[in-house]
Amino acid sequence: MTEIVVISGKGGTGKTSIVASFSYLAGPKAVLADCDVDAADLHLLMQPDFNKGEDFYSGKRSKINPDVCNQCGRCVEICRFHAICATNSHYAVEPLDCEGCGYCSRVCPVNAVIMEDLQVGKWFISTTRLDSIMVHARLGIGTENSGKLVAQVKKEAKRIAEELNRDFVLVDGSPGIGCPVISSLAGSDFAVLITEPTLSGLHDLKRIIELVNQFHIPAGCIINKCDLNPQLSSEIEYLLNRRNISHIANISFDNVFTRAMVNGQTVFEIAHTNVQDILIESWKKIKRITKQKGK
Repeated sequence: MTEIVVISGKGGTGKTSIVASFSYLAGPKAVLADCDVDAADLHLLMQPDFNKGEDFYSGKRSKINPDVCNQCGRCVEICRFHAICATNSHYAVEPLDCEGCGYCSRVCPVNAVIMEDLQVGKWFISTTRLDSIMVHARLGIGTENSGKLVAQVKKEAKRIAEELNRDFVLVDGSPGIGCPVISSLAGSDFAVLITEPTLSGLHDLKRIIELVNQFHIPAGCIINKCDLNPQLSSEIEYLLNRRNISHIANISFDNVFTRAMVNGQTVFEIAHTNVQDILIESWKKIKRITKQKGK
């Protein structure tokens, strides 16, 4: 079983559309993992059935028991996040402001402050409209610990792939280089970097290359909308060669991606364009590279 993660240094490069296309090509041989839990949108194209869901807990949050609280105000004095307010001598914690440090519970003389497990989201195991299995999640509003939720999604996807003897775990990673991306990359066999020929695209590609090098993960790159700035595309190709990153393909700008998204489909379900041929060859190349790396 090979774990392939598709990431980008910035949003809007076409990452999710390309993941959906690879999923279409892989069919039931791949288990999908949508690890972009902060702004998940792969479900818009794959239309999962949300068959099985489970709450995800991580971290703590304070809660004051009004029946025990003696209104001494010590918790208000020490809370550096100003998460505790007093109204008519009634003390309460504002959930979105609480950082879960637990200091208020330590100083409370009557043990009125309770540290509760915090539900930060929910993860799902679904069957998509293309009959593939997809593990995905939804992060709660104003909550953190998305990296841990990503790890849970990957863990379940890998478990299912091993149990069902699937060939691939195909991961739609988060954009950027933060904690969710690090969690998306951890344990992967190959990283596909999606970029575009803009100054911000080039800058963020350099950062994501540094990240995959830190993990010693072999990587390849697809330059999307390559004809928007041919000079920058050439600079990206030079960078890939210098950093030992496989140049998988160049994709010219094509509104087929937009038309597919509007229809909630992959590009392979739209009238034939050159993009489909390029993606087919890209998937074949990725499989060849990962097979060689696995020897």
